[in-house]
Amino acid sequence: MANSKELFDRRRRRNRTQLRKVSSGRPRLSVHRTLQQIYVQVIDDAAGKTIASASSLEKDLRSKLKGGNKEAAAAIGKLIAERAIKAGVKEVAFDRGGYKYHGRVKALADAAREGGLSF
Repeated sequence: MANSKELFDRRRRRNRTQLRKVSSGRPRLSVHRTLQQIYVQVIDDAAGKTIASASSLEKDLRSKLKGGNKEAAAAIGKLIAERAIKAGVKEVAFDRGGYKYHGRVKALADAAREGGLSF
């Protein structure tokens, strides 16, 4: 039976394969979460550069947020949408990595959509 790391890697590979098929040159909105924090970046894979990033560790957000819970994820989603639009990116491909589309990842994605990003 597969352990949780192997299952995570399977989901990540499956997600990346689908992204390559669908993304067609759009920047990638990549999510990384830990038990305490959540991080997100908009990455241009063609140029190999990060266009915008946000995390729950930023000084101005740390005082308002409490770690990496759903409320923090929603605030980070709105912030990344604002920064990406300011950088000229409106359409992205959502890369959830190996994380299930549930809880904090879903809250971040919904907030980014409300903030104006399309995916």
